[in-house]
Amino acid sequence: MKEFLVRVLIEPKPELLDPQGQAVERALVELGLRNLSGTRVGKLVKFKLKAISAGQARERVTEIAQKFLANPVIERFSVEVEEL
Repeated sequence: MKEFLVRVLIEPKPELLDPQGQAVERALVELGLRNLSGTRVGKLVKFKLKAISAGQARERVTEIAQKFLANPVIERFSVEVEEL
């Protein structure tokens, strides 16, 4: 089996408001960063996983994300798999 570094990025769905992202954006504007918009705040879950292939690792992680890591009603996620 090979070992993979997996990253799951979870963020609010684009059609939903992101109060935390809005608060961060307001703070950044107050710090002088005037030319920004659309700030979103999410979470990153990173772990190592053993699997036969990158494809198998991606399938397993996608299932984990759908069932446990992300709330499909309000969040979307993306998966990155890197062989170690």
